[in-house]
Amino acid sequence: MESYLYRYGEGHEQRSKRKKRIIAGIALAIVAGLSVYSALHNHQQKARVTQFMELLQKHDYAAAYRLWGCTETKPCPDYKFDKFMEDWGPQSKYAQIGSFSIAKSKSCGSGVMITVGMDQGRSERFWVENSDMTIGFSPWQVCPAR
Repeated sequence: MESYLYRYGEGHEQRSKRKKRIIAGIALAIVAGLSVYSALHNHQQKARVTQFMELLQKHDYAAAYRLWGCTETKPCPDYKFDKFMEDWGPQSKYAQIGSFSIAKSKSCGSGVMITVGMDQGRSERFWVENSDMTIGFSPWQVCPAR
């Protein structure tokens, strides 16, 4: 007859391996979730700024101006098309944008602040309003404290 402790500890290795696999699976799921979140976070706003920069590269200033929520027939009261052309047109410092990249984005209140790095060490900070996806200059250097 076997004693009651004869099989004591059996299955311990299997339980230990199973526990390690579960913990590794949870950690992998967390890392994958964070990767997806960082890749898709502010994706629409980044795409909007990318579209704006591409329009500037093509010298399609009217379409770029529309992304600011303005048109030539109904210009923005504080940012007329001639001022836009001063800032972004063929006579501006951004007349020839060779390359650009989204350096960083930060959600901030009702919009997203996006920093774009350009060739020759230039950069510009944009604001994309979440409600209507209009672009503008960022009102801040950094997001204000909440």
